[in-house]
Amino acid sequence: MRTNAPLARTAAALLAAGLLISGCSGGSSPDPSAQSSLDSSAQDALEAYSAQQLKWRECGVPGFECSTLKAPLDYTKPDDGEIKLAVSRKKATGPGKRIGSLLVNPGGPGGSAIEYLQAYAALAYPAPVRARYDMVAVDPRGVARSAPVECLGDKEMDAYTQTDVTPDDSREQDQLVAAYKEFSQSCEKRSARILPHVSTVDAARDMDLLREVLGDGKLHYVGASYGTFLGSTYAELFPEKTGRLVLDGAMDPSLPAEQMNLDQTAGFETAFQSFAKDCVKESDCPLGTTSPEDASRRLSAFFKELDAKPIPAGDRELGESLATTGVIAAMYDEGAWPQLRDALTSAMKDKDGSGLLLLSDSYYERQPDGKYGNIMFANAAVNCLDLPAAFTSPDQVEKAAPDFQKASPVFGEGLAWAGLTCAYWPEKPTGSAHRIEAKGAAPLLVVGTTRDPATPYKWAESLADQLATGTLLTYDGDGHTAYGRGSDCIDTAINRYLLEGKVPEDGKRC
Repeated sequence: MRTNAPLARTAAALLAAGLLISGCSGGSSPDPSAQSSLDSSAQDALEAYSAQQLKWRECGVPGFECSTLKAPLDYTKPDDGEIKLAVSRKKATGPGKRIGSLLVNPGGPGGSAIEYLQAYAALAYPAPVRARYDMVAVDPRGVARSAPVECLGDKEMDAYTQTDVTPDDSREQDQLVAAYKEFSQSCEKRSARILPHVSTVDAARDMDLLREVLGDGKLHYVGASYGTFLGSTYAELFPEKTGRLVLDGAMDPSLPAEQMNLDQTAGFETAFQSFAKDCVKESDCPLGTTSPEDASRRLSAFFKELDAKPIPAGDRELGESLATTGVIAAMYDEGAWPQLRDALTSAMKDKDGSGLLLLSDSYYERQPDGKYGNIMFANAAVNCLDLPAAFTSPDQVEKAAPDFQKASPVFGEGLAWAGLTCAYWPEKPTGSAHRIEAKGAAPLLVVGTTRDPATPYKWAESLADQLATGTLLTYDGDGHTAYGRGSDCIDTAINRYLLEGKVPEDGKRC
């Protein structure tokens, strides 16, 4: 999502923002033996997919090639139809011996790996890495160019993003539930064929198919945020095929959805407190100049004002929901804090909500012409398959709400109600929370940022501990993920791992 200059360099982080809408993905339960139990006809169908030859073509971006990978719609019934997955690559530039393909994924779920590759990774990754790897991306099934999940139309999506997610009474609760139901029903109506087949396990199997078709003996991979869950799922399914896997901004697959949402709520509170400490030092801070606690109170009061009466934002309006989303979007990178400060100043002092609306639009992949990308649709589709819903009724949300509000007085209530999204999903979940050990995998590098808003640091600690060959690398800092965000210490350690296969000392801090 390329929106404006301050946020453009953090496109990958903002893509991962989709985690909030329906609760983080956390744990499909892969069955490595599933393919071995197929009958001969199905095995022949799988072998035909593996034997396909990719036809590369220029795709409008200088230096990049694009192709289409055919994959089974259902890996348990591979002769029952196919889907087409979009793939892009930038060949290794040299000098030095080519190591193989380096697959990248920016997270989400729902982020376009191809957009990330073409707009950022193949240009910003260090030259020595680009010299020795073909940089490769595949949009996961259901995402962007790969059989995208479709749900609400653009005007309906505008209405959905403005739905009040802090209901004050039973009438507003009913309106929120109705909005979640309408969203789910629209997905079923427009995407019934693909919806049962977009789990993280399916996407991991697609990655192995691509590895085989590319002719690589091992999968080398850099995944951010949700991309770490995709990568660890791959390692669990195919430990003997894992090469050098970087899992940056790690997720903990052992947690159920409610706990993941609660942890993430606390993570955004931590990030906001860091922003507030920075803001109150400035004489023009719209949240006051006394303390972070006072800043929290002022922002909460402003959100309540917007709940009662939205303010103008160009030819649209800014209400509480969109304003909250705008603030959250800026929490992913401290480089966006000045922009957030300006946006809050305009909204709170001048009653001009256009700055916060721009931030919110970047989160939702809403373009200036009013068209939406499919990140929110794919996000819900994957999350609601991967884990049982965090909550299944408004009563459950109300019971849990005090814990969420304690975790974040600013964001807690809204994020608690967001956990109800999957309650009305048309497909039953196929996954469950569980530990991932990936015994037999090559050494895996897990990276955590201490004040990461979206993937709290303790998740990285937990994943590194679960993985039989996991090594933890820590970035003591703010923002979402660590690689390529300005730390020479982090980048040097990751680059050495990618180029030489050597993990840093376990527990190394930068």
